[in-house]
Amino acid sequence: MSRIGKLPITIPETVDVNWNGSEITAKGKFGTLEIAIPETIGIQHADNTLTVSLKDNSRNLRSLHGLYRTLINNMIIGVSEQFELTLILKGVGYRAVVQGKEIVLSLGYSHPVTIEIPETVSVEVVQNTTINLKSCDKELLGLFASNIRAWRQPEPYKGKGILYKNEQILRKAGKAGK
Repeated sequence: MSRIGKLPITIPETVDVNWNGSEITAKGKFGTLEIAIPETIGIQHADNTLTVSLKDNSRNLRSLHGLYRTLINNMIIGVSEQFELTLILKGVGYRAVVQGKEIVLSLGYSHPVTIEIPETVSVEVVQNTTINLKSCDKELLGLFASNIRAWRQPEPYKGKGILYKNEQILRKAGKAGK
């Protein structure tokens, strides 16, 4: 059995969890999320805890045990607290602006980059160079942040690019460091 899969999931009082055998739905203050679960994975609901168990003990299903427990836990945390990511634009002239349902980035290209914001993600730009992203869906939030970051990956010589909040860039010496 998975060590992570064995851990119980505590459900806050503000979250409503429903399970009908093939789908589990979590509804909370920040939204509603649902996920399809294979029928070989069982869920026991007692008091304010959920326990994920296996009905069969094959190798493939054991690998899914911890995965589905983590996915359900992320759903419950997301609808009760929300997940937050911060991106920092580092470079001369790099800036971001939110215009309607799009984020417009100036990243040193000859044109501004416009990226459409998903419905469940809220974007806030602080001081033109810091982008705060919030969402109840952790997977969608990470995907959206990586799509923004893909326009200017941090480079190792000057450290310019789009960085996550506490990311450390390994710097190279360049030509002068011989």
